[in-house]
Amino acid sequence: MTDFSFEALRRYPDVEADNLFASDASDRLILDTAADDLEATADEPGRVVVIGDHYGALTLGAAAVLDLHGIRVRQDPLAGELALAANARRAASVDLSGRYRSLPLGRELLEGATVVLLQLPRSLAELDDIARAVAAYAHPDVVVYAGGRVKHMTTGMNEVLEASFTSVTASLARQKSRVLVASGRRDDIAPAPVRRERHEDAGLWVAAVGGAFAGTRIDIGTRLLLNHLDAVAPRADTVVDLGCGTGVLAASMALRRPALRVVASDQSASAVASATATMEANGLGASGAPGFGAGAARPGGPVEVVRDDALSTFGDASADAVLLNPPFHVGSTVHAGIALKLFEAAGRVLRPGGELWTVFNSHLAYRAALQRAVGPTRQVDRNAKFTLMVSTKR
Repeated sequence: MTDFSFEALRRYPDVEADNLFASDASDRLILDTAADDLEATADEPGRVVVIGDHYGALTLGAAAVLDLHGIRVRQDPLAGELALAANARRAASVDLSGRYRSLPLGRELLEGATVVLLQLPRSLAELDDIARAVAAYAHPDVVVYAGGRVKHMTTGMNEVLEASFTSVTASLARQKSRVLVASGRRDDIAPAPVRRERHEDAGLWVAAVGGAFAGTRIDIGTRLLLNHLDAVAPRADTVVDLGCGTGVLAASMALRRPALRVVASDQSASAVASATATMEANGLGASGAPGFGAGAARPGGPVEVVRDDALSTFGDASADAVLLNPPFHVGSTVHAGIALKLFEAAGRVLRPGGELWTVFNSHLAYRAALQRAVGPTRQVDRNAKFTLMVSTKR
């Protein structure tokens, strides 16, 4: 056993604040509930998979306390992966970096796994994607320990798990947390397909995997910004869709202005997978092949889709315009931190005279923050719920 402290875990480089925590009681309950099955894998490295670990509590707890090796991990946010890596080096008495490896959701992550530790996602569609992948690829005797805070759990989660497993039971609640235990994977389950929907009013196919915000819909805030894309930085060469989600803004900009270099960036693996599929569906993918009736590939080439935390891999003054529909939640907590982080990132990446177009819930009153991070800011449009502003880099 290696000395390990849950309290030593940090969220960095994700947003940190007094009311935001790197672990909670559900992490401990998942590990305690699965302890016997986890210990049984000690002599068989590679049998344990962790999905949805926020900042490393599950992965590093299993590695340190139970001395496990060969843990395979899938985290949707890149900030979570980076935090796990940092915590592996500092939260225990020895460096735990070599005890795990990060992989995307799929066969390589799950093949041969007998124990899956899962922090339940809020989205039932994302849970269905995960459950289907486990049932399709993991060992026939796999047991899933899926936990969360009781206030965020619904009976719909049981039903989703029951679609892929023959047995789903619930633990007793402890410290306002609970664990669902799923076993007996069904033999006829295939991985979830990418969902697609045509939006004739926007002239666009939208594709999404289960974890993507808004799925195949176009949310109201994005629609407000779509109405003004023709006004964005008319002489721009490079435009970035920051926090691109399913890639609606990037795809629309590329279709309207084919001479542009368009980059879609998000830290979410689900968003990147969805945006990549959206580009392919609209003839904007790396292959340049038209998809689903989109017509010929555009003359300007494909949209670049990248997984990146707040433009960390982008050079200073490297873009002429940034499009942004920022989240106003950090996990389940309403918090402005992530939006402020993205404003600052856009301010760094924009060239002098470049434009940040931001749409947000009107009650958030971001104008002062935008002016500090970027420059002079004016309102472009507003509806009953959202405000659209453009900020010009000083």
